[in-house]
Amino acid sequence: MKSVSLASMQTNTPLRVLLHGANGRMGQALLRLSSSREDLQVVGAVSRKVGQRVIDGVSQFAAGELGGTPDSDVVIDFSLPEAFDALLAHCVEHGRPLVTGTTGLSDAQQAALDAAATRIPVLWATNFSLGVAVLVDMVERAARALPGWDCDIVEQHHVRKLDAPSGTALTLGEAATRGGATPRYASLRAGDIVGEHTVQFATLGERIELIHRATDRDIFARGALHAAAWLARQPAGRYRIADALG
Repeated sequence: MKSVSLASMQTNTPLRVLLHGANGRMGQALLRLSSSREDLQVVGAVSRKVGQRVIDGVSQFAAGELGGTPDSDVVIDFSLPEAFDALLAHCVEHGRPLVTGTTGLSDAQQAALDAAATRIPVLWATNFSLGVAVLVDMVERAARALPGWDCDIVEQHHVRKLDAPSGTALTLGEAATRGGATPRYASLRAGDIVGEHTVQFATLGERIELIHRATDRDIFARGALHAAAWLARQPAGRYRIADALG
């Protein structure tokens, strides 16, 4: 089922990457950063519409042309929910591991990811920063160690970001909830802030603040490339960014 050649799994041969959502901000960052990595090679880029058929040596495909994309060892997706179903079905059919940062997925689409994970490795995250992955773990452990403390999550982003709380804030809140806390949220939109998340635990006479600040959007693309290189060699299952650390 899986179209992974023996050569591509050798350490001296780049893993073949299919990029879905290539025209977006993340897609463009992934294309740019992957070109400097020797272990990964983008063999195809999928967008809603295609102008040139080859850009910088990478074949371009429209969203409706998934069936004609080249064999790949892993797929990276940063697109839209309406394009997600066809891509997931394609990955399952061809046995391709899927790293996806597409947000706004419905409950049914999340359930489809769970079902797909019985056949292929899948990794979905709201934030691909490796630092945030560590922060999520720290928040859960802090919440478990500090029962009864107030838990507040404050997130700040640029003025163009519409959703609030951010997906990352909600992920941090889920971690706090798993640890037994009841998080509250506050959102700020100002200037060109890339992303800042503060998780505060407070009680009488003391408080703890756990903070992550992103100053460069490339960190998210680097995290996704790191996850793809790791996921391509994993068995079927549903994974988190934290699983790819260490």
